[in-house]
Amino acid sequence: MQAEEINQTMKELMGSVKGTIDHLQFELSKVRTGKASPTMLADILIDYYGSMTPLNQVANISTSDARTLSIQPWEKSMLGAIERAIFEANLGVTPMNDGEQVRLNIPPLTEERRRELVKQAKSYGEDAKISLRSARHKVLDAIKKSVKNGYSEDAGKDREKEVQDTINEYSKKIDHLVEAKEKDVMTV
Repeated sequence: MQAEEINQTMKELMGSVKGTIDHLQFELSKVRTGKASPTMLADILIDYYGSMTPLNQVANISTSDARTLSIQPWEKSMLGAIERAIFEANLGVTPMNDGEQVRLNIPPLTEERRRELVKQAKSYGEDAKISLRSARHKVLDAIKKSVKNGYSEDAGKDREKEVQDTINEYSKKIDHLVEAKEKDVMTV
């Protein structure tokens, strides 16, 4: 009985850990690197006939070149709302409305801004590690409880080591993701 509970807890740990990595990758994808990327606009919501709707559901977002994003709304009447939402999002870029589409020219990053973005990426990495430690703590508590209830102590120690190895492995993945983003941001 306890072995099944521990196996279930281990499955939950793996799901939690993979979810943490996925979330980190999503957050890092939004960190600007000086290149135009549609993911920069992922969090922007547009007032679409009274309901707040993600920008990518009311317009086609594409990259014209390495520094330009083009936003082509499905309905021309949405141009003003899109422009307003981008201003309010405070992305540090000025939208240009030409009556057909909205263009965003992404300026090159300054050294100071690059360092701020690296700090932001490292903060996301640290948040992910905190999430890993929290998941580890939860699983270790479940293992210790099972050992108290009659689960083999040696098997419990083996499971604890397995949990720690998993957390160490994913912690290294987090470090690699953050380092890759740092390199990407700092490359001029």
